[in-house]
Amino acid sequence: MTALLVLEDGTVLEGEAYGGTGTAVGELVFITSMTGYQEIVTDPSFAGQIITFTQPMIGNYGVEADASESNRPQARAVIVREGRNAAPAGRVGFSDWLAGHGVIGIQGLDTRMLTRRLRDGGTVRAAVCSDGTSVPQLLALIGGEPEMAGQALAGEVSCVRAEQLPALAPERVHVAVLDYGVKGSIVRILREQGARVTVLPWNATAEQVLELRPDGVLLGNGPGDPAALPACVSEVRELVGRVPVFGICLGHQLLGRALGLETFKLRFGHRGANHPVLDVDTGRVLVTAQNHGFAVRVPDGGGDLETDFGPARVTHVSLYDGTVEGLALRELPAWSMQFHPEASPGPHDAREALERFVGTLTEATVAQA
Repeated sequence: MTALLVLEDGTVLEGEAYGGTGTAVGELVFITSMTGYQEIVTDPSFAGQIITFTQPMIGNYGVEADASESNRPQARAVIVREGRNAAPAGRVGFSDWLAGHGVIGIQGLDTRMLTRRLRDGGTVRAAVCSDGTSVPQLLALIGGEPEMAGQALAGEVSCVRAEQLPALAPERVHVAVLDYGVKGSIVRILREQGARVTVLPWNATAEQVLELRPDGVLLGNGPGDPAALPACVSEVRELVGRVPVFGICLGHQLLGRALGLETFKLRFGHRGANHPVLDVDTGRVLVTAQNHGFAVRVPDGGGDLETDFGPARVTHVSLYDGTVEGLALRELPAWSMQFHPEASPGPHDAREALERFVGTLTEATVAQA
């Protein structure tokens, strides 16, 4: 079955249908991870986006029941060079799985060309179609799709009510997770380290969080523009200094804005499992997993900065473009990472950050006892 990819500038590319049948519109992005397509597509941070996989062959090993990062695919569509539907060892084929969830796909396109175009010109709005919708109709749909800048998407992917999850090891601490689209592996690793976890909806207030008397709060990842979530920023401000706070990805950006810093949209974002990040304290280079289209802006001239909560410092820096990958307050327990320490998929260079978070909370709890 013929499928089309149409870009907002009128470019039309023809390929073959892969996955579900229909039409999907969203922001077109690319990701450089070589494996983990199931985890990628189910990452809530991809809400509202069409994913171009740079790995030329996708779908080689099927889909596993327990490998998803959320309860359904979150990407609106996928683009692959060559799509497979392998289903070894009783697994489900990736194309069949996408179709079962109504996710549109297209294969047979020059994904290298698409990636170069996005890298050089930036992300664009686009449509993937396999149901015969005409090009003029698709261009009209694209024109009606809002730019990612300004979109508040956390409410579309968050849980709707609080959920209590027991520790998967002897309980050490209680962590409240604000779910702006948090990946399942982040919660699982916290639990494996001995944290009892309460997952709260994206719009939970600081008062509701503090009523739970958590030992620490994790601000989860998620999709969209942090500047479009001023209420969330206000609630994070109320948490800083009253309880230890650790932000990941969107949570990092929200913490940055809560400290009085600005955020901005990257030209094409950081998405992949091979991004080098400098740990400023140790000089170690971490190979990290990333998925974000926005970043925190800091004043030029170094790692020390003044915030609304006192002095802070840049703890991690991207070796691709120098953008901020980590922040920490000097006098209060609040810190963050733009990259994904849990990976899933990706290398585990930074996974110890989640282990260290639970360890730090444990030490503080013991000291207070």
